[in-house]
Amino acid sequence: MSLPGLDRWYRFIKSHDRAELKDMLHPDVVFESPVVHTPQRGADITFKYLASAIKVLNGESFRYLGEWRGDNSAVLEFATEIDGITINGVDIIKFADDGRIVHFKVMVRPLKAINLLHKMMAEQLAMQ
Repeated sequence: MSLPGLDRWYRFIKSHDRAELKDMLHPDVVFESPVVHTPQRGADITFKYLASAIKVLNGESFRYLGEWRGDNSAVLEFATEIDGITINGVDIIKFADDGRIVHFKVMVRPLKAINLLHKMMAEQLAMQ
């Protein structure tokens, strides 16, 4: 099953091209973070969260472990290690018919990882 939006996402993960990320986001995209209670709405705030998350999570040890696809969606399981803590999580991504991201949800475990990510993401977001 072809999913052009997902192919773009994988290209972005390798390139870290911020212009590509911005172009991938639907204007009304919704982002759900594991550490923020309310959904974040709109391309600008979603861009800030995803750009920060890439800086925090996408180091040398980051890898996708599995992928499950729906008609216009995908669930991507990932793992990485930061400061000796193994982080496991999933990205749940829904795409519009034009391939742009309309909903992005991140779920993470264990609790130590969530606490570390909360701290690191706050620092990254403050820099933007």
